[in-house]
Amino acid sequence: MAEGRSKTIALPAVTDLDALDGVRDRLLDALEKGPVSVSGAAVERIATNALLMLVSAAETARRNSYAFEIVKVSEPMRSAIDRLGLKATFAGMTRG
Repeated sequence: MAEGRSKTIALPAVTDLDALDGVRDRLLDALEKGPVSVSGAAVERIATNALLMLVSAAETARRNSYAFEIVKVSEPMRSAIDRLGLKATFAGMTRG
């Protein structure tokens, strides 16, 4: 994978449909430039669509040969991932 300084994007406390456009735009911009680290530390509630968008972003990073990771996954975010049966999907991209 291409090396370089990772761009960090922090997810908002409520990562729902209203927040998706802004998060998507930041992800797209970052994924064009290099490795991306997404912080889930502040997440109190996350929509299914937001989780699916993160899966899509990870695939885009892989196609571009950039690293992609989700760090500091909050307990509510982890619970949403588990509840939706996405634990295996997120296993390779989550740290902490």
